[in-house]
Amino acid sequence: MATLIRTLADHSDDVNYCAFSSSCLATCSLDKTVRVYSLNDFAELPYSPLKGHTYAVHCCCFSPSGHVLASCSTDGTTLVWDTCSGQMLAVLEQPSGSPVRVCRFSPESTYLVSGGADGTVVLWNVRSLKLYRSGNVKDGSLVACAFSPNGNVFVTGSSCGDLTVWDDKMRCLCNEKAHDLGVTCCDISSLPVSDGEHGFRCFQMASCGQDNQIKLWLISFAGISGVELKSQCTLSGHSAPVLACAFSCDGQMLVSGSVDKCVIIHETSTGSTLHTLSQHTRYVTACAFAPHGPLLATGSMDKTVNIWQLGDKQTCAGSAADNESKVTVEDWSEDDVSAWLRGQNLADFVSLFKMNNIDGRELLKLTKESLADDLKIESLGLRSKVLQKIEELRMNTVSVPVNIPDEFLCPITRELMKDPVIAADGYSYEKAAMENWISTKRRSSPMTNLPLPSPLLTPNRTLKMAINRWLEMQQK
Repeated sequence: MATLIRTLADHSDDVNYCAFSSSCLATCSLDKTVRVYSLNDFAELPYSPLKGHTYAVHCCCFSPSGHVLASCSTDGTTLVWDTCSGQMLAVLEQPSGSPVRVCRFSPESTYLVSGGADGTVVLWNVRSLKLYRSGNVKDGSLVACAFSPNGNVFVTGSSCGDLTVWDDKMRCLCNEKAHDLGVTCCDISSLPVSDGEHGFRCFQMASCGQDNQIKLWLISFAGISGVELKSQCTLSGHSAPVLACAFSCDGQMLVSGSVDKCVIIHETSTGSTLHTLSQHTRYVTACAFAPHGPLLATGSMDKTVNIWQLGDKQTCAGSAADNESKVTVEDWSEDDVSAWLRGQNLADFVSLFKMNNIDGRELLKLTKESLADDLKIESLGLRSKVLQKIEELRMNTVSVPVNIPDEFLCPITRELMKDPVIAADGYSYEKAAMENWISTKRRSSPMTNLPLPSPLLTPNRTLKMAINRWLEMQQK
């Protein structure tokens, strides 16, 4: 279930991009500004909005630590900001003076990539904030970029439809025609997978295009410098060009936004559609998952950013970070029901349901007859639509398990831990998930983003026994 918990409507023009750090959400717009919000309550930070660009801001991204934010613009610059103070740290001018369409930090914050409308690709040294390397794509504007989790390579996408894989010396490793009408976005999953054929470690990548398609790829590394970009499958669902995509932190979901005004959440293992969100009234131009926790942000040309809470059994009326606000459907308040209606594209019924004091318990009791006789919904089609959504809610309510104590959930996968281990940061994780995290050459804590002093993982037998006792209690 995906529930709309907040709508941010501070921008005065189209929203172009959304980006999360572990504590903040950044959004940028055609209105020349970047806005930064706290994830605690989605209040705008005191220094926001950030003003420095003289034309539209196309993209923004946080460094892995979250201490630095980059934004790029039609004005031909990439600006670097301190997220603690809002101070501008640097103005990086694209060598050609071309509008900059996309920017990305490498996983270890060594480099910042900026891509120009004239096809220029620039690698900036983050420490010195000086140009390190530059190159060009063959044709078209550079509109998309993503780093592999190990930082060894990055991929760019162009308006002519090509995906290009580069190493950190700006050498072109391979090039693939991906979307006939042009690439619009790409993202790489943070967790490695096996290609199932040669046993090579691979990374899954998604690309979106003007051809209405989302394609999944495997980037595999064979030998010292061999890189192969291999097509996996094509996801359908959108009826118009797809403008944005992003993987969840565990790689199990992919979200996409389109000119058809819809947001679709896909299951990456099967390609099936988990949710379709239709709240935006114009093109969906941006989407991003929070790095830790079940939050999704979507931005649109309707000038708004919607914040969604993901999960099978709850909705939040207040802070998404407040665990106390997670409740079962039966315990929903009238405001929770209103948020659910909006999330199901049934906003026209909010006032009617409030007038009749419909809370979660009453919602689950509604029938075709009560919708017609008590709520006076005359249209058979509308009654059927509402009832169908309620039936889906009932099914989810029946099938969901009891609340799992948060300390039993792995911070990376958000699933019940079977083999918990303690990492050098003092936090407990599922062993396999943390081993995958470390194997991608990340040397930072998933919880704090601070460097890990050691890759050592120690079995947490006390926590494992507590989880086993809790599981036994649920079976009684």
